[in-house]
Amino acid sequence: MSRQIMSVVGGKEAASTATYDSTNPARPAEVVARVGLADAATFAAACRAAAEAQREWAKVPAPVRGRVIASIGRLVEANAEALARLVTEEIGKPYAEALGEVREIVDTCDFFLGEGRRLYGQTVPSEMPDKNLFTFRNPVGVAAVITAGNFPVAVPSWYLVPALLCGNAVVWKPAEYAAASAHAMFELFTAAGLPDGVLNVLFADGAETFAGLERALGEGTVHKVGFTGSSEVGRRVGELTGRHLQSACLELGGKNPMVIMPDADLDLAAEGALFSGFGTAGQRCTSLGTAIVHESVHDAFVERLVRALSAATVGDPAGDVLAGPLLDRKFADRYEEYLTWIQPHHTVVSGPVGRITKDNPRGGFDGGEGLYYHPVVVDGVRPGDRLFMEETFGPIVGVTTFRTLDEAVELANLPGYGLSSSIYTSDARNAFRFREGVSAGMVSVNNSTSGAEAHLPFGGNGKSGNGSRQSGMWVLDQFTRWQAMNWDHSGRLQKAQMDVAEIVPDLDFRLAETRLP
Repeated sequence: MSRQIMSVVGGKEAASTATYDSTNPARPAEVVARVGLADAATFAAACRAAAEAQREWAKVPAPVRGRVIASIGRLVEANAEALARLVTEEIGKPYAEALGEVREIVDTCDFFLGEGRRLYGQTVPSEMPDKNLFTFRNPVGVAAVITAGNFPVAVPSWYLVPALLCGNAVVWKPAEYAAASAHAMFELFTAAGLPDGVLNVLFADGAETFAGLERALGEGTVHKVGFTGSSEVGRRVGELTGRHLQSACLELGGKNPMVIMPDADLDLAAEGALFSGFGTAGQRCTSLGTAIVHESVHDAFVERLVRALSAATVGDPAGDVLAGPLLDRKFADRYEEYLTWIQPHHTVVSGPVGRITKDNPRGGFDGGEGLYYHPVVVDGVRPGDRLFMEETFGPIVGVTTFRTLDEAVELANLPGYGLSSSIYTSDARNAFRFREGVSAGMVSVNNSTSGAEAHLPFGGNGKSGNGSRQSGMWVLDQFTRWQAMNWDHSGRLQKAQMDVAEIVPDLDFRLAETRLP
C-alpha cells in the first residue's frame, strides 16, 4: 500500500490542491507514495511561518543547536538501512549507493555538530586608542531550499544541516518524484527536537514553487535561496533572487571531463570511467560527460572501458549492480532525446542502445516494464557536437582524442560547465598543469569525476553554478552574514581616517657612506 504524504508547515500538514504519484522506476506500476501538492500561496505561507519560528531558533545558543545536529546524525545512523531501502525503492538507486548516500548525511552532521562551537568572529585592532572592533556571524533568516531527486537525502543535508546550525529556518521543496524519501528525512530531522516551523517541507510542482518563491521574496520572508537542479532552471532562480538583491546558492549540472594521459594506468582509468559514467545510471551532476583520451592510448582505453562495461550488471537496484533504472519517466523521455544526438560520424562501441526489453536485451537481462536503458559509449565525438557540448543526464559517455595537454585542457573547458573534472596520469606536472588550467570547481587525480566528502567544498563555476560552495566550513558563508561592530570607550568622538595619530618618518634619512680600507 502506497504512503500518503503531505506538506508540513509550522508542524501541521498543509492542504493540497493536486496530487502526484511517486512510482518505483524499477516497477513503474508500483506507487511508492501519493503526494499532496501545495500551491504558491502555501509556499509563501510556509515562508512566513518559518520567519516567525526563526526568531526564537536564532536565540538558541549555537552549541545547543550543534547538539541538535548531533542528534540528527545519530537518528539517521540508526535508521540508515530503512532510509536507504526507501531511496532504492523510490528512485531506483542501487542499494549500496543509497547506503553511501545516507552515510553522507551522517558525515555532514558529524562535521557540523562541532561548528556550533566554532562560529567564530574576530577581534580586530583599531587604528584609534580606546576602541575595539569585532566581527560576528549572524544567521541570514529564512532559507528556501529546492533540491533535485537524484540524491534525495544527501544533497539536501548539505543545505539543511548548516542552515539550521547557523540559526536559520528552512522551507524545503524536494523533488516530487522523491517525495517519500524526503518526507522520511524530514521526520528524522524533526525527531531530533527541532521546534515547529524551523524546518518545513513543501511538495509542489515547478510552476507553483517559482510563483511562491517570487511572492515570498517580495514579502521579504526569504533571505537565502539554495537550488540544486538544471542550469536552465538555475538561471531563472538566479535572475529572480538577483531582482531582490540576493545571491542564490546554485549547484547545477555538469559536462564533466576525464583526461587520460599517455602515462595513465589504463585499467584504473577504465574503472574510474565506468563508475563515474554509468553509476547511478549516469544521473549524477558529477557524472562523466566526455573521456578526453590521448591519441596514443585511445584504442587501448576504449577496449578496456567497453570490456568493463560489458561485464557490468544493469538491473534490480536491490541487488549488486552497477546501475538500476532511470529516476522517473520524464528522465527516460529526455534520455531518449539525447540518443538522437548520435550522428553518422559517431561510432557506438558499446553495443545496443535504447531501453532494455525482451526485444532489445542486455546480457540476458529482461528489463520488463522498468525504466532500464543500455549504457552507451560513443566514440568519435567532436567539439561542437551536442553530445560534446551539452549535459546528457543518463548512461551515455562520449570519447574524443587529443595530442597535447594544452589541447586537452581547452577541450575540457569548451562546453562552459565547471563542476567536476578528472585526470589520469603518473606525472605530477601533468596533474598540476591540468588543475591550473581547468575551469572546474573540483579536480580529481587518478580518481573518478564523482565523489564528495563532507569537509570539502562542493560546487561549480560557469554553467555549473555561480561560484557558491556547499559542504565544509565554506558553506557557512551561504547561511550567515558578517556583522562588524566598533566599540569606542574613549569618552569622545573619534572619527575614522581623520583623528588617527600620525608618526612622521624622516624619509630623507640616509646612512653615512663608508669606504673600505
